Amino acid sequence: MTRCGVVAVLGAPNAGKSTLVNALVGQKVAIVSAKAQTTRARLMGIALEGETQIILADTPGIFAPKRRLDRAMVSAAWEGAEAADAIVLVVDAVKQRRHELEPLLESLAHRSERKLLVLNKVDAAVKESLLELAQGLVGKVAFDAVFYVSALTGDGVAELKHRLAELMPEGPWHYPEDQVSDASERLLATEVTREQLYRQLHEELPYDSAVRPESYTVRKDGSIEIRQQIVIGRDSQKAIVLGKRGARIKAIGEAARSELSELLGVPVHLFLHVKVDENWAESREIYEEIGLDWVR
Repeated sequence: MTRCGVVAVLGAPNAGKSTLVNALVGQKVAIVSAKAQTTRARLMGIALEGETQIILADTPGIFAPKRRLDRAMVSAAWEGAEAADAIVLVVDAVKQRRHELEPLLESLAHRSERKLLVLNKVDAAVKESLLELAQGLVGKVAFDAVFYVSALTGDGVAELKHRLAELMPEGPWHYPEDQVSDASERLLATEVTREQLYRQLHEELPYDSAVRPESYTVRKDGSIEIRQQIVIGRDSQKAIVLGKRGARIKAIGEAARSELSELLGVPVHLFLHVKVDENWAESREIYEEIGLDWVR
């Protein structure tokens, strides 16, 4: 008898949700960076445990939204929980982010789904404080179980995956056995480039940037030609992205191309160019491209 269900992975920004989803799936399906709010749209990672398919909704971090983009991201996070058979709350055991956790705990307390608490980054946390943190959170929400994991090293991930499989309802699988994500290759390619932007520019590039797909073409020799547009909010940021004599954008492109070639299993030709658009975060078209709903 097969099982299949949806698990919503919720938490404050930078709790390690995407790293955990990647660890549960067993390969990279979501981009990660040290920058908060890296995940924007809801993305499904697909994990297998025996005869069970676990569909993991990797959601944007839930925080107090201020702009349209923020509101769209928080809306996408809660949407990920709407059809869930179980909810996993991921908490950074080091930083904890109590001010962002409190409203999230209040919302979860009234939900009927089975809920698991995951204290992440325990490899870097003070062990004595973990039990106290867990007890405080369990006192506010009726979690079925608490897991102490390090998504980065894999510690505790297998036990969590086994428990999630037990919570999934009986039924046919929704996806083929070899599919690991619901993201199209076109969207995956833009996400890989965006990850390199964050990795290589760190705090130099503000959060207001996006990567838009322009074309995705399979050449006659089987290789893939990808053209993308990096959109930034201010003209002063263009020199930062390009770098001296174009060295920075070349490095970003080379790193993204190398990773995409490995992910797709074929040679990739990646072409990037930069566009300045002060109002890109108000563009309905861009929201659709990156998988977010337009919200007022």
